[in-house]
Amino acid sequence: MRKLCYGKQGFEKAVKALYERPAFPPEAEDAAKKMIDAIRQNGDAAVAEFAEKFDHVKLSPEEFQMPLDKARKIASKLHKADKLAIRRALEQIQQFAKLTCPQDWMKTVRNGVKVGEKFSPMERVGVYIPGGTAPLVSTVLHTAGIASAAGVREIVAITPPGNTHPAVLYAMLRAGVTEIWRLGGVYGVAALALGTQSIRKVEKICGPGNAYVTAAKKLLYGEVGIDLVAGPSEILIIADKSANPEFVAADLLSQAEHGSGLEQAVLVSTDRALINKVEAAVLRQRDTLSRQETIDRVLENGVFLIEAPNEEIAAQIANNYAPEHLEIQTENPERVAKMINAAGAIFLGQWTPESCGDFCAGPSHVLPTAGSAKKFNGLETSSFFRRTSLVKYSPAALKRDAEIIARFGAMEMLDAHGRAGTIRVKKR
Repeated sequence: MRKLCYGKQGFEKAVKALYERPAFPPEAEDAAKKMIDAIRQNGDAAVAEFAEKFDHVKLSPEEFQMPLDKARKIASKLHKADKLAIRRALEQIQQFAKLTCPQDWMKTVRNGVKVGEKFSPMERVGVYIPGGTAPLVSTVLHTAGIASAAGVREIVAITPPGNTHPAVLYAMLRAGVTEIWRLGGVYGVAALALGTQSIRKVEKICGPGNAYVTAAKKLLYGEVGIDLVAGPSEILIIADKSANPEFVAADLLSQAEHGSGLEQAVLVSTDRALINKVEAAVLRQRDTLSRQETIDRVLENGVFLIEAPNEEIAAQIANNYAPEHLEIQTENPERVAKMINAAGAIFLGQWTPESCGDFCAGPSHVLPTAGSAKKFNGLETSSFFRRTSLVKYSPAALKRDAEIIARFGAMEMLDAHGRAGTIRVKKR
């Protein structure tokens, strides 16, 4: 863990490095490009080759897809209490999704002129469910569950061949997944984006992944829609003397256990005594957790304890960092939240741990990282819709605007554009 104090020598250099963290290293993009090119050229053959190379399983194209009946058989083994937790979380996530569904509208804005928007659900989307070191059941609900609530008809899940945990498959079936493909990492994402002899391409790919998956999504943007470019998970907590140091420590450690070792956990506090208490609590709680090797890598390189003179400076640091997850554990968290303009998700008060957002609160946990909250929103219901603008003019309204159309046509040397407006007026 590193301690920093705002305004002290070395602070600006240290915090600048913290702000400028990359979503993925350059070598990840180079490797992803080679795999994408291979799949573009060789389709199923390249997919099978990469499945054997990276996931150590030999698959023929006929074996890429997992039959839903097989998924149901495996999912049936899940404990009833786990099934109930999945159903309750899905219900709450889809409740929020439906509340935030974009609505068609049409309005008269000037005499004879109506404008509006029309929203149509996408027809076929892909959701990437990582395998890695943990079965990310919640990611299924926070991607496929939201797509289903949006009205997407074909929801295609891809996950590494070995990721057959009953909870993951049960969540897929409950969330509305219509196809399950045993494909992982870059090669799975590329196969969905480009299409192969056996895999129909999708319109958009959503879901988190490691550095290589993130690089692949960036490279495939344009071939397919993507949700966002996101790197390792991170949290920033703003806390004052009213915060419970045990709560703060638990929340910092919740990000440190994710698995890559590149995660970051940042505390910005106006109270030096709290920082010292949190440091001690982190070390004490670390000894009680199961993923200590992963946590230790993050404790060494990715945990920062920053002392700030006041809430305004704390909020400024948070905005510059633009965290994936921002917790505000202060006497008046709403006041601090008003100062925040860049964060994937904000969790208000000491009774709102980030993990409730990860699992069951409602909004998607697929959020921008590595400072990209300044440029991207998290995954939302509208991510699964196409937006189309609507415009309708009456004859009188067109006559009123015909001169504007004509002048712009002339200025831009596009006389056919101008005539398309004036020809209608002259004929009346």
